[in-house]
Amino acid sequence: MKYCKRCLYPENHPYGIVYDSDGICSGCRVHEEKDQINWNERFDILKKLVFENSRNTHRRNFDCIVPVTGGGDSYFIVHTVKNVLGMNPLLVNYNSHYNTKVGIRNLANLATVFDCDIITSTVSPAILKNITRDTLSRYGSIYWQVLAGFLTFPVQTAVKFKIPLIIWGVHPWSEQVGMFSHYDQVEMTHRCRNEHGLFGVTAEEILKKSTTLKRQDVQPFIYPFDSELEAIGVRGIYLSNYIRWDAKEQHEAMIKQYGYESAVQQRTFNTYEDVHCFHSAGLHDYIKYIKYGYSKVTDHATRDIRLKKISRDQGIGFVNKYSNILPSDISLMSSWLDISEENIIKSFWDRRDPRIWTKINDYDWKLKDSVSNSIGEELVDHVENNVNTFEYILTAKAEPNIKDDQYLLMGRGYVDKYDYGAIEDQSIGGGLTPREWTEEKFT
Repeated sequence: MKYCKRCLYPENHPYGIVYDSDGICSGCRVHEEKDQINWNERFDILKKLVFENSRNTHRRNFDCIVPVTGGGDSYFIVHTVKNVLGMNPLLVNYNSHYNTKVGIRNLANLATVFDCDIITSTVSPAILKNITRDTLSRYGSIYWQVLAGFLTFPVQTAVKFKIPLIIWGVHPWSEQVGMFSHYDQVEMTHRCRNEHGLFGVTAEEILKKSTTLKRQDVQPFIYPFDSELEAIGVRGIYLSNYIRWDAKEQHEAMIKQYGYESAVQQRTFNTYEDVHCFHSAGLHDYIKYIKYGYSKVTDHATRDIRLKKISRDQGIGFVNKYSNILPSDISLMSSWLDISEENIIKSFWDRRDPRIWTKINDYDWKLKDSVSNSIGEELVDHVENNVNTFEYILTAKAEPNIKDDQYLLMGRGYVDKYDYGAIEDQSIGGGLTPREWTEEKFT
């Protein structure tokens, strides 16, 4: 297996990746643009775009839509849109049902500290379970509904409320593998969603192959017709084309300013992203590892290598530490789907890329190669070891006495001085908001 001479990405990356004559991957080359672009000029372009949009939508209640979760880049996006650009966004949240209490608290705090309206889509649990059983059986995926819902509901909302501008955060396919240059200023499209976000598996295809699902069951995942989008003029832009994207620094600013709550995750050192989801860095990530031989920790380490926060050898150390961890959330998925843990594992166990895996016997597989084998080799633009200055902040828990071991379907949509989830115990939290906790910690 070929690996990039600068980061950790293998040639079997599912988004597609290419290497130049120096052995550097397309993702690293596009990342170099971050140090070449005049970001002040780019932000001026963004402000002009926003101004033109506001002139056309001044009679509407909302200037734009911002898709949000209880983790990831949501805080930074809303901060930029509302407090820097001065817009009035409608926050749109797809409820994946895999919510952690940390995620519910972060989402409630988000709406509270930014004082924004938020609309949430919560699909019937019975329907969502049927869809997930189907995608697990056919594609070895428990996460299709999460991606499809997140990439569809904001667009459906834009059409319904006639709000033409959707503002997303980072363009993930450019950030990882350099699918597009920052100079392209690529926008969200139906094709991009289908081919890259959903790997070609649409709701229509799932409906066509299923013997139990009905059209109304998959309607929350059906993308609007082109005629509907054109009538409103819907477009989706990515802030990472206008702002130099550094997720680590951005999260740390949001922790200090707004009380974003971080959490330990199972299969990565990153405590900031996807803390809202039980399975993103657990079972879902483990399935990714089984399929491709690499996982989320590779994504996180690669990004920090490119940002010159860690060396490549440090990144490999993280990969070695986390990649083989068996996730503890399989039982949670088993209970939710009413499928045995053994059958869940069977559904994806043999869906392996033969370029990186070889079968030993009826059950066991072995990696043919590993990025670990390239430790110490001659690299391009090698970064010195920064281990003494590299860390991810772990914030205090807002509800330290409450276990976070079961899905929380929904909670309060705001934060008061007593609680954050769907509870009434006023003793929890000691009367402090997440922001007050953070301020207390840093002062």
